[in-house]
Amino acid sequence: MPPAGNPDGTTRKALKIELLIVLGLSLGQSGVYSIVNLIDKMTRAPLGSQTTTLNNSLNKREYFDLTYQLLDIFFALVPVMLVFYLLWRLPGGNPFARLGFDLTKPFKDLGWGAGLFLAMGLGTLGVYAVGRALGLTTIIVPAALDDYWWTLPVLVLSAIRHGILEEVIVVGYLFERLGRLGWGKWQIIFTSAVLRGSYHLYQGFGPFIGNVAMGVVFGYVYSRRGRVMPLVIAHAFLDIAGFVGYALLGSAIGVGS
Repeated sequence: MPPAGNPDGTTRKALKIELLIVLGLSLGQSGVYSIVNLIDKMTRAPLGSQTTTLNNSLNKREYFDLTYQLLDIFFALVPVMLVFYLLWRLPGGNPFARLGFDLTKPFKDLGWGAGLFLAMGLGTLGVYAVGRALGLTTIIVPAALDDYWWTLPVLVLSAIRHGILEEVIVVGYLFERLGRLGWGKWQIIFTSAVLRGSYHLYQGFGPFIGNVAMGVVFGYVYSRRGRVMPLVIAHAFLDIAGFVGYALLGSAIGVGS
């Protein structure tokens, strides 16, 4: 008979192994690298004097840079494809409906996403300012691509990539799998939040704290609504505002200094 709580017959050991593999291929790996990167930075100079650059140019030649950028975005989403494949194998049908990553409630999802974006956006700028003042956060440059015709579209795609990757894996998938292992709601919420914070540690302690707080809010919303789409929308809006806003306005939006 299938083990209790796992109608597909998956054992607890198999679930744990699956979790480790998925996280090892995606954001768990990023968390490990981020911790090592933070230690490297802290042993070089004060964090407040260092700069962290996001969305770097990947090649000096325009169309090779574009190719590398698009490949980077595509392959970053392969673990998401793996997650949906693993969930597709479960009884109950559509894995997209299981996580609420679909277009069945577009207006509600957009409303919740916009509301979370506004709340988290103000909080993000505040945490960044405090972190910089205390020397706990590096200078963050959200976009350092050369000025090509494709720069802004690629930054938008990069933002959407982050929203899908993080919310599907760190919220939807993690909630589903840890729930099957018998974890309680708040255990899962805090585990998800700390994981979210861990892979931002390369930016300093301020972004870690801010992303843990964001993770708690996002996790709670997901536990109540059962849909990752509003979280993906909010996250994409946040990164679009940061990446594209910085590319257009520079440090006037409050980051990069």
